[in-house]
Formats: sequence, structure tokens, C-alpha cells
Amino acid sequence: MPTDHLHFQTVVDQLFAENTYLAYLDGRDDCLVVDPGLEPGRIVQALEQIGRQPAAILNTHGHSDHIAGNGVLKQHWLAAPLVIGQADAHKLLDPAANLSAQFGVPITSPAADILLNEPDRYSAAGFDLDILFTPGHSAGHIVYVWRDHEPWIVFGGDVLFQGGVGRTDFPDGSFEQLRSSIQDKLFALPDDTVVLPGHGPSTTIGEEKQSNPFVGIGG
Repeated sequence: MPTDHLHFQTVVDQLFAENTYLAYLDGRDDCLVVDPGLEPGRIVQALEQIGRQPAAILNTHGHSDHIAGNGVLKQHWLAAPLVIGQADAHKLLDPAANLSAQFGVPITSPAADILLNEPDRYSAAGFDLDILFTPGHSAGHIVYVWRDHEPWIVFGGDVLFQGGVGRTDFPDGSFEQLRSSIQDKLFALPDDTVVLPGHGPSTTIGEEKQSNPFVGIGG
């Protein structure tokens, strides 16, 4: 993947191996923070190391392992808007809905500042991101697609993984919805599109279209 002007740093939490992405461009002092997870101190430290401040805090969905760092980041950078899909916004404030209550450690987040839905476009830190609504793992899941790069980049949350897909056994999960989200929306993107998932290594649309054992369509 060309990285002459695009940079990523990934902070992986040790409990759920959730990926928090810091994405930034040359010549700027700001960045995107995508899905801040359960170790916000490490995220703050990483931001200090790269010398960038968040222009926006993006959540792909409202499950606790993807929102647990929201509060700490907002304490440090109050002006950075907290962004999430409209249909998952309530999970930020509800430990039962964000699934943290069942682990005995209720987590809440500040309320969202910006609510998105397909076909919105959201711009921050030099990124113009197109929004796709991708329910199935979570009823309000969205992904962020950056088309102003070769290849395209998808901040994909828990929809499509390398050789796998997001769980659908949560209260508002649906494998049928997830399969449709992937096959109708993500698989419509160019084959070389890079997917940065919420867990595990990156992959491409073409690789998963060809060989994913759950939703691949071959050919």
C-alpha cells in the first residue's frame, strides 16, 4: 500500500485485540482516531509520540471495545468531535446496549457530537470519508471509505475480517444483514481496496471476495 503521504499507527488492546487506528497525512498536525478501545492511555501516548492531535474521534459502532477510550480522548481534546452512525448513538450511553454490562464493568461514553448515515460524507484531518451503512454485527454499524487514495481505504470496524466476519450473535446482530452489507456494499468496491478491520490484520476486498469462507463469492 503506498504510504508516501499517508501514515497509520495501530494501538491494539490486550484484552480483545481491538485495533485503534491513528491516521494522518504529511504536512498536517492533526489526525483521525478510529475506534478508541480499552487502553486509552496508550492511545494518548501514541498521539504524543507522533505529535498529532485528533481532528475527530470516529466510531464504526457502539460496542464497548470500540468506544471505551472516547471519554479519555474527549477529556484531552474537547474540541475533537465524537462521530458515530445515527442508529448506534444510543449505545454510547447505555452499558447494556454496548455490551459492557455483561462483563461486569459498565462503560459509558460522552454523547456523540455528529451522527452519520449513508450516503453522508464526513471530512476531517484532510480525509474526505464516504459513509456506508453496514448493519449485521451491530444494527447501526457504519464504515468510513477514503477514495482519495490509491488504493481506496476502508475503516471497517467489525464487518469484514481477513478470512472472517463480525459476530452476529449479539441482540441486534443478523448474519443475513451482515452478508448483505458485505456482498452488496463492500464487495462493490474495487478489488484492491484495503480494509482496516476492528480486529486482526488488514485485508483487501478482492482477497475476501475470492476466498472468505463465510461470505466469499469466488470468481
